[in-house]
Amino acid sequence: MHYQIVAADPAAHLFQISCQIAKPDPIGQVVSLPAWIPGSYMVRDFAKNIVNISAYCRGESVPLEKFDKATWRAAPCSGPLLIEYEVYAWDLSVRTAHLDQTHAYFNGTSVFLRVWGQDDIPCTVELLPPQKPVIGHWRVATTLQPAGAECYAFGVYQAENYDELIDHPVEMADFTLASFSAGGVPHDVVLTGKHGADMDRLCVDLAKICQTHIDLFGELPPMERYLFQAMVVGDGYGGLEHRSSTSLLISREDLPRKGEGGAVSDDYRTFLGLCSHEYFHTWNIKRIKPAAFLPYELQSESYTQQLWAFEGITSYYDDLALVRSGCITPQAYLQALAQTITRVRRTPGRFKQSVAESSFDAWTKFYRQDENAPNAIVSYYSKGSLIALALDLILRRNSDGATSLDDLMRRLWLDYGKPAIGVPEGEIERLASELAGTDLSDFFGRYVHGTEDPPLAELLESVGVEFILRPAESVADSGGKASSLSIEQLAARPYLGVKTAAEAGNLKLANVFTGSAAMQAGLSAGDVLIALDGLKVTTTNLEKLLRQYRIGATVEIHAFRRDELMTFQATLQAPPQDTVELRMLPDIDPGTEAKRKHWLTR
Repeated sequence: MHYQIVAADPAAHLFQISCQIAKPDPIGQVVSLPAWIPGSYMVRDFAKNIVNISAYCRGESVPLEKFDKATWRAAPCSGPLLIEYEVYAWDLSVRTAHLDQTHAYFNGTSVFLRVWGQDDIPCTVELLPPQKPVIGHWRVATTLQPAGAECYAFGVYQAENYDELIDHPVEMADFTLASFSAGGVPHDVVLTGKHGADMDRLCVDLAKICQTHIDLFGELPPMERYLFQAMVVGDGYGGLEHRSSTSLLISREDLPRKGEGGAVSDDYRTFLGLCSHEYFHTWNIKRIKPAAFLPYELQSESYTQQLWAFEGITSYYDDLALVRSGCITPQAYLQALAQTITRVRRTPGRFKQSVAESSFDAWTKFYRQDENAPNAIVSYYSKGSLIALALDLILRRNSDGATSLDDLMRRLWLDYGKPAIGVPEGEIERLASELAGTDLSDFFGRYVHGTEDPPLAELLESVGVEFILRPAESVADSGGKASSLSIEQLAARPYLGVKTAAEAGNLKLANVFTGSAAMQAGLSAGDVLIALDGLKVTTTNLEKLLRQYRIGATVEIHAFRRDELMTFQATLQAPPQDTVELRMLPDIDPGTEAKRKHWLTR
């Protein structure tokens, strides 16, 4: 199987691709593009971006019959079958493909046709230089194995099968390249886009984080090198894991600047946490994966209740690795953890959907959120990470520190990831109980398959961390930091129960929370606030207007719904206790101090 791809027209965002099939199916070869990409559980219908497609055999045209949204059948032919097609690429994300004069990026699922019946045939792919002028001197960044091409150069690459072919994204651009070593394996960092990053500091910090993960599992999966592949933009965030690389979309403000030095900033911590998250996936989901994903069925959805573990446990370890590696302080880690707890506590939907249900319904709910999402669903990433934290602390408490979640992850790697065996539904719960030496079915029943909040205050106290719960100080208060006001002062502030967004100079309701004063008054997401008790509402003054009232006061709100002016009477409520601070307890006994150190260092 041989593919060829070229950035044919960067200004029109068009890739030209060909697929040559040496031995097509004699009754008519079937080809298709996947509907989704592993790691992102949403049907994206990549075939919609195919602009035109045609087939040939020995120079003669071969009819193609399209029989569903992503699948074609070529008429029978005697000899090699050549399929040529164009793909439109203008989605700047880590999941699809993007092409302009500044760079070319693609995932294999967006551009390489699957040849039915030949998934296990070795593949070669020739990456050609752009046909039209581009900005800068382009090179190639990918972890596909060269088959004649030099590293970081255009030319021919290879893959053992189709699954490997689509698991090595490709970046072509005039990028910045830096390298470091972890686990005895070269690791490269590629940044595309304008930036002033301190590449030396970036490599030092990433090396420590990667080594921390490698030490946890005991080894890095077999690979010749690993690649962090990042597109730098003004405002962006996202990552997608692959077998020996990760694709990242990042804000340039999140990168460390030359000469900055000092402690890791909140923005830089965000970037390091994203890199840590995707790197942990090298084991957890790329090798340790649900049985439902072996093999991947990319034409339609694959369902599992286990994403809370594969994404939630990964989310737990992403920031934990930052403190264990020494990149951030324990207090900085607790700040990040408190912000995660705060986000979950501000989601009423956590009482309606379990993380097991959220995992199963990722295709239709988590990845397709609407204005009612906070009231109806819970994130298997965020709440899953808190369940992982609770499980870790319970394992440590029950074994007096001899066993932890680290041991569970190593066991999953040795029993399932390394031998490439899918993890059955319920197996993680069984292994956790085995390691704990006690039946944990009640824990998983209440917090994974049920909708209760795990008892974090009690568990964190066992490792010398104080859990403080209070109302938010402002809409900008994301938790993690001490308030300038007392809890009593915060509790006296009235609460409307909405999330807003500025739109065309107006203040629009993005979400109206279940049971809130706004919902009880009849306000809805999409309403545009005009006035509160006769005073104009702007994009910045709603909080100030509300603070003039006491809890229990009734206010008159004017708002537009579509093009109709409506009036609502809202009785203001007490604010919810949904904002968390975590503090290191100073006066703890040596045993508790040892437990805290053990948790945060290994």
